[in-house]
Formats: sequence, structure tokens, C-alpha cells
Amino acid sequence: MTMTDGVLRCLQGHSFDVAKQGYVNLLRGAAKFSADTAAMVAARADFLAAGHYAPIAGALAALAREKAPEATGGDPGCVVDIGGGTGYHLARVMSEFPDSEGILLDISKFAARRAARAHPRISAVVADAWDGLPLADGAASVVLNVFAPRNPAELRRILRPEGVLLVVTPRPDHLRELVEALGLLRVGEQKDERLTDRLSAHFTEVARERSRSTMTLDHKALPQLVGMGPNAWHQQSERLEERIARLPEPCDVTLSVTLTAYRPLI
Repeated sequence: MTMTDGVLRCLQGHSFDVAKQGYVNLLRGAAKFSADTAAMVAARADFLAAGHYAPIAGALAALAREKAPEATGGDPGCVVDIGGGTGYHLARVMSEFPDSEGILLDISKFAARRAARAHPRISAVVADAWDGLPLADGAASVVLNVFAPRNPAELRRILRPEGVLLVVTPRPDHLRELVEALGLLRVGEQKDERLTDRLSAHFTEVARERSRSTMTLDHKALPQLVGMGPNAWHQQSERLEERIARLPEPCDVTLSVTLTAYRPLI
């Protein structure tokens, strides 16, 4: 695609206006997964702005810098975040790649609006990863996937042969102090192994790290945490308020994730 006067145009003659908020909508029909609502995105933006997930963003940026391929022919390739939400993690990673452009894809227009303003070198696109990624073959040197669904074949297609896919997934002890107390979704014990198995037709694992720390959350942050992700679809606000009121304030909560790096199979 080429950009002219705020309009993206493809070789087949289709055109897509860039919204005044700075993102472009390439979504075709209904998406496979439900898009985050405006309330969910607002909760995520506030929670992340407070720095509670800074350990994840820092570890992800460090791993990206370590595993990223060298630029070939003067072209560093782009950094792509699949299901990147508000752009919090991608913005942190972009600080490690001053010569690269970032592209964030999410099915939520509310997330894309915020992501477009998260960093001067991020372009935000509303698109469904299961309907084909709007990127050329081998366009990306680094692909991020943080707590989001993934389409292995498409991820492989857009990555350079020497590129790296970085996936962040929650561990079984993630938010363990809140699972019973607030009725949150549980993380399966073999989640990391299942992930590697699903990707095995297109990728090979080259590194795995664990990041574990403690968040200190007040009763304002707790509903933001619940409301910014999949748990939001399974909660009633009044019931959640009652459960939170029973917890100490502040409340120490475990932040525990796995960061896994993959190389494409040649």
C-alpha cells in the first residue's frame, strides 16, 4: 500500500481513509474473537500507565534487542505487535530499535486509537489476524504477541527467515491471590508446552525466560486489572465490587509470565 493525503491505496485500487485519531481500519466482516470495548481499553490504559506491567515490558524489550536479527541491506525491517492493544509494550520495544517502524494490529478500534498515539513510530491498524495480516511476506524482523491470540501460519509468512517471534503468556501462578477471591479465569499448567506445540509446524523455540514479581494494587487498580482482559466478559460489576471490598488494601498480587522466543523454520 502507498499513503497519499491521509489515504492508503493498494495495487488493486482499493482505498482506506486514515481516521482522524491516526489509525486505519482494514477489518473485513466479523472477527473471530470479540474486540475489546471502550471500557476495557480505558481500564487497560489506566492500569498500564501506572506501571504495574513495567517488568513485562522491560523484559520483552531486552529479549527483543538480544534476539533481533541484524539489518540486511540497510533495511532493519519493521517491528509488529499482533493484538497489541493500546501500544504499551510495543512503545517500550521501539525504544530499542531507533531505525525501525512499528506496526500494531488489533481488532478493537478503541485500542487502535490509543496505540496510534503511543509512540511516534507506531502505525495502528484494525485488522483480524485470522483473516490474513495486511503485511508483505518477510516484512517484519520482530513480531510481538503479548497475551493475545495468534495465527502461526500468518506469523511465519510476515517474518524474515532470520526474524524472531516473541510470545508472552501468563504462568499458572499469575494473579494467584485473586483467582479464588475474585473468581478469575485459571491458567493451565501446560500452557507453555501447548503453545510451543501449536507453533511447531512453523517455528522452533530458541529461548524461554520467566518474569515474576509482585504488584501492590489498591482497590482502584483491581477492577482495572479485571476489566482490561478476558475476565471482563465473565464478571458482574456489583459482585466484583463486593469481592474486592473483602480484600486488604493495598493488596500484593503476583505478576508471573513466560517470554518465549521462536525462529521461523526454513
